[in-house]
Amino acid sequence: MEAAAALSPPRVAALDARALFSPPTAIPSSPASRLRLAARPRSSAPSVVATPKQRFLTPHPDPTGGRGARDVVTMVIPFLRGTAFEQPPPDLASFLYKNRIVYLGMCLVPSVTELMLAEFLYLQYEDAEKPIYMYINSTGTTKNGEKLGYETEAFAVYDAMRYVKVPIFTLCIGNAWGEAALLLAAGAKGNRAALPSSTIMMKQPIGRFQGQATDVDIARKEIRNVKIEMVKLLSRHIGKPMEEIAQDIRRPKYFSPSEAVDYGIIDKVLYNVKSQTDASVVSEVKKELI
Repeated sequence: MEAAAALSPPRVAALDARALFSPPTAIPSSPASRLRLAARPRSSAPSVVATPKQRFLTPHPDPTGGRGARDVVTMVIPFLRGTAFEQPPPDLASFLYKNRIVYLGMCLVPSVTELMLAEFLYLQYEDAEKPIYMYINSTGTTKNGEKLGYETEAFAVYDAMRYVKVPIFTLCIGNAWGEAALLLAAGAKGNRAALPSSTIMMKQPIGRFQGQATDVDIARKEIRNVKIEMVKLLSRHIGKPMEEIAQDIRRPKYFSPSEAVDYGIIDKVLYNVKSQTDASVVSEVKKELI
């Protein structure tokens, strides 16, 4: 034991730095920090220990004058000037909305449907004559084979499009699959369009059921009624018999923009100056097969 005591380093008597450099309520410091504080020379000026709150505070002179400095929270807030109408939009969606553009860029889920309904109603009451431009890039209520929403979400948007008095111009700028194809076809006649690289697909509703046999039977009847309603709406806007559309959507049916024009889903394809032909995936696959 005497040999171990001889080899061990000598103990250094540490001063109680808490009494000199921190208030009585400060968190106890570690022995290492006590040694570092003990090695520092004493200062005549009192030291202040920054609390977690003080790290976010910056002292500024009091504009009222008189009581020295006050704590002002430093935050990243954009500088605003002028009236509310002169302010820049907070995000890109608001900028599109200001120009009467309703953008459907996600699957039809309740949060998306709620926003679109509010936009349609507000834009109608803001100006009952100017058209509404609806840009569509959606896979409907499903994505990658997974069902994310109900067909009733599409029916709610469809009913709102029919309810408002202003015309709604629809444009497919990517994908319009399933229920999104119905919304594309429900636009104002003569103003339903698609870009040359877009793809349109019609399919019947998807339902997944579980539970008791009676519950499954009820759900099957409901999904059958949804299919009949969707076929009826597609027939109304496309101009084909219900029997033909029901036969076509037994399996997913894809269209290039020009094929969608021939089928009656849209009225025209918007080409740019550089290209005058379809460039969608469907068109390219069919070219390779030929």
